[in-house]
This record gives sequence, C-alpha cells and structure tokens, in this order.
Amino acid sequence: MKKLLYISLLLSLLTACKENNKEKFALLVQEWQGKEIVFPQDMAFTRFVTEPVDYRIPDAEYKVLVYVDSVGCTSCKLQLPKWQELIAHVDSATNGNVPFIFVFQSKDDRELRYILKCDNFDRPVCIDRNNRFNSSNRFPQDITFQTFLLDKDNKVKVIGNPVHNLAVRDLYLKQITGMQYQEALPKTTLETDKAEYDLGTVKEGTTKKQTVTVRNTGTSVFKLKGFTTSCDCTE
Repeated sequence: MKKLLYISLLLSLLTACKENNKEKFALLVQEWQGKEIVFPQDMAFTRFVTEPVDYRIPDAEYKVLVYVDSVGCTSCKLQLPKWQELIAHVDSATNGNVPFIFVFQSKDDRELRYILKCDNFDRPVCIDRNNRFNSSNRFPQDITFQTFLLDKDNKVKVIGNPVHNLAVRDLYLKQITGMQYQEALPKTTLETDKAEYDLGTVKEGTTKKQTVTVRNTGTSVFKLKGFTTSCDCTE
C-alpha cells in the first residue's frame, strides 16, 4: 500500500511532464522503491577532490545519496548552493542526524575541484573511480533519478532530486521529519504564452532577461510556492 501511495504521489508531482514519460517514471519508481543500495567497503572520501579525509558513512535512520555521473555539464547538474541550503535546513530540523553522501564520476578532476572550490563546498565527497559504485547499483541514467533518500538499511525510501523539484523536496522532508512540510495547496493549471524561448548566444560575463507570461487556466487560485532551474546559469 505504501509503495502504491508513493508512486501516485510522485506521478502527481510530474503532471507537467509529457504523458508518454509518466509510464517511464512509474516504472523507475517501482524498480527502485525499497531497493538496497550497495556501498563498497573501501569508499575513499576527499575534500575538494585532492585532500583525503577520514570519513565513514555513519549509521543513521535516514541518509541522502547524491550520485553525479560524468555526462553533460557537471556544474549545471550540481547546483551546489541549493544543496547547501537544503542541507542546512535538514541539519536544523534533525540536529545534523541525516548524512548527505555525494559520489561523483569524474572525467576531469581539475574541473570538479574548481566547481567545489568556487562554491566553497567543503563536505567530504567520494570519487567513483573505474565506475565501481555505479556498476554495483546500475543507477538510472536520468539525472532526475540519481538522488535517493535511504533508510537505516540503505533501502530506497524516496527517489528524485529535491533541489530540482520542490515537491520532491517536500517528500524528503516529510519522510525525514514525519511531518507535512507545508500545507497542501489546491491544484490548478497554468499556460505560458510560449513553450520555449530562444535567448540566442549569451556571451561570458553578460546576462539576458526574459519575461514569461503565465495564465491561470484552472479553477483555483495560483500561489507561487517557489521555483527551480535546471542549471546554475539560470536564475
């Protein structure tokens, strides 16, 4: 029953996605819900990639695993400032009892070190050398589903990226704290004046602004809870 409830909740969070993607999402949730994540015994952690640290994953009621593969723009996928905000919030709500475990595939250690340094992200991170961690678990290729809330037995309770999706963030917080994070808002539907906007070439050091007109086509009042972007270069 809990698994079915979770699937229905996640699907409701993804109603803005195309219809033909919903089946894919449902299958991923079914596959990963309750699945145990295998952690290698000899995981080595570093700070800023090159500085070894003596860190062991603590036993905890919940832990968050963030796996970042080497496909595409690492900085765009990471959004480290948003992770730092979420970690601070969870630490405050749980007295720091929920560890966040970041594991990276790295095709360029210098680039990854630069990204971590720029955002002053000094938490221990693990580099998945030779793809060992990924091979043991076969994580989804979609970055939306490479982040997991795990229980004390390392079994998946929630799958999805809480910094990319505010509703998924609420699921994490509800599971961790046992409380509804925010009151449920009535659902409505929105339409934009265009499906996409071409900003052309944005040169380094410059910015471009785009006004997006949104029209409430539903029957309930639209309340803006917040917004997320898929890339650090958009705000």
